[in-house]
Amino acid sequence: MVISEIRAVVFDVGETLIDETRHWTVLADAVGVPPLTFFAVFGSLIERGEDHRRIWSELGVEKPKSGVPVRPDDLYPDALPCLTAVRRAGFTVGIAGNQPASAEAHLKAIGFDADLVASSERWGVEKPSTDFFLRIVDAMGVAANAVLYVGDRVDNDIMPARDVGMRTAFLARGPWGTIHKRRPAARLADITVASLAELEALLS
Repeated sequence: MVISEIRAVVFDVGETLIDETRHWTVLADAVGVPPLTFFAVFGSLIERGEDHRRIWSELGVEKPKSGVPVRPDDLYPDALPCLTAVRRAGFTVGIAGNQPASAEAHLKAIGFDADLVASSERWGVEKPSTDFFLRIVDAMGVAANAVLYVGDRVDNDIMPARDVGMRTAFLARGPWGTIHKRRPAARLADITVASLAELEALLS
């Protein structure tokens, strides 16, 4: 991939910009499950390639009715600096992930100044549907191969983005990134980085 061909950079949310450790710990506490037990089952679902939202049935508990709003201290330290630097470098910047519509306002409130902030709930389609990625391309207003999608999952981010012709950056951190980096499909990403600081250096 030639960096000069990229016109827009779009970031996933969970485990890309946001460290979800506190989120899941709060939910585990809410249903009375020890965090260590919760994360052991959570990791096993990821390893087996199953939907992590099955965690509640796996644990035999009801899903909590209320979510956990994003706070500034949930951000990965390299998140805001990377988006700021990428925008300063002249790229159109977007944020789009499988999130509730309320997450859009939360992300803006904690300092993300992006050209696009979108959620699967508002769009009515979620990853890994290729329709989600086609919506991104349309919103960016450039050809698919001029959009770089950054995410931590091979199944939800890298492969479906590639399927619509987008360029991809695999972020090998967090629970999915750590497990998925061992999968052969991870090598299909145009770029693999361990942090957004590495991506920032490449793009700026």
